[in-house]
Amino acid sequence: MNKYVSIDIGGTAIKYGIIYEDAEIICKRSMKTEAWKGGPAILQKVTGIVEEMKQEAQKEISGICISTAGMVDTKEGSIFYSAPLIPNYAGTQFKKTLEEMFQVPCEVENDVNCAGLAENRSGAAKGAKIALVLTIGTGIGGCIVIDGKVFHGFSNSACEVGYMHMDDSDFQTLGAASILTKKVAEWKGEQEDIWDGYHIFEEAKKGDELCNRAIDEMCDVLGKGIANICYVINPEIVVLGGGIMAQEEFLKDRIKAAMDKYLVSSIAKHTKLAFAKHQNDAGMLGAFYHFCNVRHLM
Repeated sequence: MNKYVSIDIGGTAIKYGIIYEDAEIICKRSMKTEAWKGGPAILQKVTGIVEEMKQEAQKEISGICISTAGMVDTKEGSIFYSAPLIPNYAGTQFKKTLEEMFQVPCEVENDVNCAGLAENRSGAAKGAKIALVLTIGTGIGGCIVIDGKVFHGFSNSACEVGYMHMDDSDFQTLGAASILTKKVAEWKGEQEDIWDGYHIFEEAKKGDELCNRAIDEMCDVLGKGIANICYVINPEIVVLGGGIMAQEEFLKDRIKAAMDKYLVSSIAKHTKLAFAKHQNDAGMLGAFYHFCNVRHLM
């Protein structure tokens, strides 16, 4: 059975391993990204990972699959835009470098698009004709999957919904998980580092009024933003991922109510809301599915 090296490059950690051709992950490891060292250092880490995984697979690998932060030119397999979190990342040529070095095919895709593909192929949005997948963390990332393929737009920049203008600000500034700690700390007159998402949800479940208010405001923003996107693409399902979405039981009804508030009923009743299934494996799996799509293997 063919083996593939799959690598998920995030701002904090690089998760990597070996995936069989049937999408079974047979080996998983991780290391710190050390993003501040910049793009060249990350490329060096990735080449080291491939060497390590080649040994693990007894030198029998059929391809390299990469999921990464930043905007990706999927044909070139390179980064063309990146936030300041990773200096000098734009211009990083993963595909060219790795194919020349290891003599096996390599494909590269954006991490949120990989998460979307993973959920559509074998997760919460499995089989959906049109799926919207959002990751809610320090920012908000988006992916549209239509008939099993990521919609990239004209210049590979489709679904950058975090930048969407809303209420004199933008979607991710108002609706990302990071807004919770800022609001609660400010309202309570305390230092921000006293609070994190987990603490806020625990206090909210105990009935803390300010924590519940901050969560309700975040859910309202998410509902409005999701509704605006739904008016454009009319998805069958909206899937939410990211760290804070571990609070599915507490958040799902609140976010769905907010969506329904901003959607006309004829669209609301045909739009499902679900939470991501693959969690930490989404990037690795999605990178593999992207590789298979490009190479017509599945």
